[in-house]
Amino acid sequence: MASLKRYETGKPIGEVARELGFASADEIIKLASNENSLGPSPLAIKAMKKSARDMHRYPDSGAFYLRKALASKLQVQPEQIMIANGSNEIIEFIGHVFLAPGSEAVIADRAFAIFRLIAEMFEARPVIVPMRNFTHDLKAMLSAVTPRTRVVFVANPNNPTGTMVDAGELHDFINKIPPHVVVVLDEAYIELLPPAKQPDTLRHVREGKKIIVLRTFSKTYGLAGLRIGYAVAPREGIELMAQIRQPFNVNAMALEAALAALGDDAFVEKTRRMVNEGLHYFGEKLTKLGIEFVPSVTNFMLVKVGNGRKVFEEMQKERVIVRPMDGYGLPEYVRISVGKRLENKLCLKALQHVLAKSLS
Repeated sequence: MASLKRYETGKPIGEVARELGFASADEIIKLASNENSLGPSPLAIKAMKKSARDMHRYPDSGAFYLRKALASKLQVQPEQIMIANGSNEIIEFIGHVFLAPGSEAVIADRAFAIFRLIAEMFEARPVIVPMRNFTHDLKAMLSAVTPRTRVVFVANPNNPTGTMVDAGELHDFINKIPPHVVVVLDEAYIELLPPAKQPDTLRHVREGKKIIVLRTFSKTYGLAGLRIGYAVAPREGIELMAQIRQPFNVNAMALEAALAALGDDAFVEKTRRMVNEGLHYFGEKLTKLGIEFVPSVTNFMLVKVGNGRKVFEEMQKERVIVRPMDGYGLPEYVRISVGKRLENKLCLKALQHVLAKSLS
């Protein structure tokens, strides 16, 4: 355990303000953690305020109403859904249930860092497969599967690259996976895509394939601080993970907020518009400036800046927080989350200033 690498989280705004001597955290723009700059769903805020009076009660450990609402929206059965303290908790459940010393987990080299961390935590061997053009190489990942493989992790869209695989290629990959392997499909950012561009991965759950689809209320619905996510999987998979789930793992306010947010279609559409506008803005401006970036389908962008760690540190002095990517083996890059129009403009201005200084 001592050899495990820690996951680097984005710095809190208040901490950056304190370290750099700024008068207020309100002076700082945080575009580091792929959060929703619009804030939480307004319906979720209303539900949180209403639920505050009941915080002396334990939460519904089975998340009955939220699972029922999700089942109706996703056209699956409530028994095929598990609610958790963020989808990260479910990744840990997957480690408990499916990974053990001597087993293997197939992971792309630039995928979400928690996949590898969990594999190593349970003493499974991470089989690392290079991406192709910053995108999961599903053919290579399929070729990496052996009799010892127990789990294949795929993030789609992927963090930190912002890329996604073709729906047809993804479905073909799932259909070809051997029966002894579980496919974990992390779709944390899927609702940010227009519905027509969202692959119907849940059909594989309905067909009973060994697949666990992970989703979250952190990104699109703006509830990152409440830590609530869920898995959709065949009933057998949910039952296995339920055996090691602690009771009351999700707090009552999170359950109420998620249930309300799930029905806030207007907020989801507003968020998609903000993200689409921001992606176009950054894409157009970075191209004109001759700054390389990875075209993204979601609410962040991987930008090539030279020394990513140094740029990250210098941009903090400009009152903008982004994320350095050296922890992902991408030391020349920073990841910039898409924010509101003014936030994006000020971020780009700070980036230009920092890069100009480094070249002078």
